[in-house]
Amino acid sequence: MGVFSNLPLPFLILSFLTILGALYVVTSKNPVHSVLALILTFFTISAHYVLLNAQFLAIVNLMVYAGAIMVLFLFVLMLLNLNKESEPIKSNLWGIAAAISAGLLLVVITAAFQTAGIAVMKSNAEGIGLVKNLGRVLMTEYLVPFELTGILFVSAMVGAVLLGKRDKNDIVKSEEI
Repeated sequence: MGVFSNLPLPFLILSFLTILGALYVVTSKNPVHSVLALILTFFTISAHYVLLNAQFLAIVNLMVYAGAIMVLFLFVLMLLNLNKESEPIKSNLWGIAAAISAGLLLVVITAAFQTAGIAVMKSNAEGIGLVKNLGRVLMTEYLVPFELTGILFVSAMVGAVLLGKRDKNDIVKSEEI
C-alpha cells in the first residue's frame, strides 16, 4: 500500500465510506437517495473530526449539516415535485466538461500532495479541538469579532420576528399601492 501503510485503519475505513457516499450523491438518479447519501457523507466526515480530536466540530457538523441543512434539502425536493417531464434535456457536453474538470482537479491534488508530502498529524498536545480551548481562544484573542457576530445575529433574529409578525392590514395596504 505504500503511502497508506502508516494511516490508521479507522481512518481508511471512514475515508472509503466518505468517498463512496459522495460518489453515490452525484451518480444517483433519485434525488431523495442522493440527499440520504449526503447525510451519510456528513456523518462520516463528523467521524473524521472525532478521529482528529475535534469533538466540537463533529457535533456542530452533525447538527448544522446532517440535521438542519439536510432537512431543508428534503423539504425543497418534496416541494419541487420533480418528475420526468420537468427535467431538462441532458447533453453529453456537460458530461465531457465534468470529466475534464474532474481530471484537472485530480492532477492539481496529486501535484499538491507530491510537493507537500502526505503527513499524518500526530499531536501529543492535550485538548486540541475541545470546547474548552475553543472558548478560551474566542474569549481572549477574538473577543471583539465574537461579540460583533453575536450582535449581528440578535439583530437578524429581531428583524425576522418583526417581518414574521407584520400586521395583515399592512400587507393589504402595500398591495393596493
